[in-house]
Amino acid sequence: MEFLVTMTTHVPDGTTEQAIEDVRTREAVRARELATQGHLLRLWRPPLKPGEWRTLGLFAAADGGQLEEILSSMPLRVWRTDEVTPLSPHPSDPQ
Repeated sequence: MEFLVTMTTHVPDGTTEQAIEDVRTREAVRARELATQGHLLRLWRPPLKPGEWRTLGLFAAADGGQLEEILSSMPLRVWRTDEVTPLSPHPSDPQ
């Protein structure tokens, strides 16, 4: 099953640049692992306002429970809220 996830990150005030960089580095490593495992299919950066952190991700998981496990394994989740939209095939999909 595929899911479109809008991931919005809000870093708490007072967080050091080093802490932010550490979490972002670990997030990149985890994203590569999830891609290799076939769970993270695509990432997009929508238009952003200054200082806004938002990403759209296309994920594959057996069900919503597995997707939650996947999302909670990502380091940025400590500062992030996720909006999940389950996707189903469209009858006119050219694929």
